[in-house]
Amino acid sequence: MDAQGRGRGEEFDPADQWVLNPQTGEYELRLGGSAEQSQEPPGSGGGAWDHVDGSARPRRTDPYRSEPRVPEQGGSPRTENAPREGGRAAARQEAAGGGRASARKQASGRAASRKARKGGGKKKALLWTAGGLGFALVAVAGSGYAYYQHLNGNIDKIDVGDAGNKDAAPDGPINILIIGTDKRTGKGNEGYGDKDSPGHADTNILLHVSADRTNATGLSIPRDLITNIPDCLTTQDDGSKKTITGTQNVRFNTSLGQEGRDPGCTMRTVTELTGLKVDHFMMADFNAVKNLTTAVNGVEVCVAKDVDDPDSHLKLSAGTHKVQGEQALAFVRTRHSFGNQGDLDRIKVQQQFLGSLARQLKSEDTLTSPKKLYKVAEAATDALTVDSGIGSITKLMSLAKELQHINPKNITFVTLPVVDNPAEKVKATVVLNETDADPLFAMMKDDVSLTEVNSKKKAEASKQKAAEEARLKGSKSEAADIRVEVFNGGAPTGSAQGELTWLQTNQGVNKSSQQGDAPKQKGTTLEYAADQAPQARKLAEIMGLPGSALKPGESIENDQGLPAMKLVLGPDFKGPGISITAPKEAPKNVARQEADKKVCAS
Repeated sequence: MDAQGRGRGEEFDPADQWVLNPQTGEYELRLGGSAEQSQEPPGSGGGAWDHVDGSARPRRTDPYRSEPRVPEQGGSPRTENAPREGGRAAARQEAAGGGRASARKQASGRAASRKARKGGGKKKALLWTAGGLGFALVAVAGSGYAYYQHLNGNIDKIDVGDAGNKDAAPDGPINILIIGTDKRTGKGNEGYGDKDSPGHADTNILLHVSADRTNATGLSIPRDLITNIPDCLTTQDDGSKKTITGTQNVRFNTSLGQEGRDPGCTMRTVTELTGLKVDHFMMADFNAVKNLTTAVNGVEVCVAKDVDDPDSHLKLSAGTHKVQGEQALAFVRTRHSFGNQGDLDRIKVQQQFLGSLARQLKSEDTLTSPKKLYKVAEAATDALTVDSGIGSITKLMSLAKELQHINPKNITFVTLPVVDNPAEKVKATVVLNETDADPLFAMMKDDVSLTEVNSKKKAEASKQKAAEEARLKGSKSEAADIRVEVFNGGAPTGSAQGELTWLQTNQGVNKSSQQGDAPKQKGTTLEYAADQAPQARKLAEIMGLPGSALKPGESIENDQGLPAMKLVLGPDFKGPGISITAPKEAPKNVARQEADKKVCAS
């Protein structure tokens, strides 16, 4: 690509335009020919600057270099395929006298932005995305418009309809499904996967990002899990819609590729399995691991013993190694070198690899190297297929702002709790272990971190949580004194009547009635007047309601015209007698791996 040197026929390396500003400690883009794009540090005397032997001195900008304007980070370009209308005229106007004022205004804006970021420093624009088996950091803020368009063109996208979220970075928790397929594409992949596979969901990680953006949980879902795949509406190549009929008791990996299913079908399968709505998917094949690990000059791995796997061609001596390209792919694909040589043990190795990759991507060695960041941007965008909700660099950057500050120590990988399929004599598949899985799902839905998180946001959230839990403390009425009307606000059909029967028959809450449907809401709530607080606390105790479900306000009247509380059952209602409050800790049987921990595969 020759975006900079069109007038002279020069080759253009985007990374060559990044210069260290010694006054801010940031790498900044320096382009000649535009006052807006060639900002001056205070007292620099104009132009860009070199940084040599710890000193800063002005450097003459190249008058032959020019660059179209780039959309501002986080903003929306006028169109995704055309430069800003009137850009050249605006540049001439700035050169005629408006440039310095614009430069001063933008320099002031940058300073305010740096202050607001509180130490954003060298991290120009960090984006957690996925490359099938790994995450990538994409740095494109400030790059030329032509390069922006080039990266945009790298990304493939699929319309998954209402299976996903049109908003790239929705408020509240964000759930991203990372899919690695076994489709063989590209040179050198002949030895991996099924050559006839249309691309099944071979590796699957549901990344749940907390609402306060302080932590994330990566839930690995085994490909050989026996589950139900729901009906799913797909978009065909010609734009037409087609519903693929669901199937019962089949392998999870057939939710993609089989019968023409697209990633939207996998997203719907995950939602039915976990109860968590999936916002976006990111999918890639084998090439993603090879190209991304090469872009960061290798990922550190550790093996507890010598490895020589003739199937994956992985050969490593015991100890620590840096792997990239074919060797990195062999490491995450091997099944016969660790544990019981099964898929569950391979998942553990992949989680360890992901943690190491995350540390490498967030390291100073990567973040302070513009050339390396551009290589990562190329590898990540070229490897990705995503839903249309994040199907452009602008949308991915919007998601980046939400995810960029998560510390690897607060990224926890867990494997979906499963047991061997009891219906099989020769164990080849697994089924859900509901005893351990349901509490884990509840924690993810309720945004309970699997690690200890210390941050200002978490402290503020803790204060709010404490205030909510205080509503549960105090005197409680007798069950016979509780007056409550029960509504269905998004729970499964029949829930209101089922809960009413349980309350009256099993708990002695006889002054209660069922009132049908209410508008759908996010979770179960109990509304009550101030003088009904003792009743509310007792009902919360009976049902296992969290303090956040209690909504002090006004009561309603029951059929006899007497004041009654209003109980609305939401999507989090699992059935009569099942507590709605999420557990504080994951079951002890659920193994976990924090991204900041170095672990040797064994």
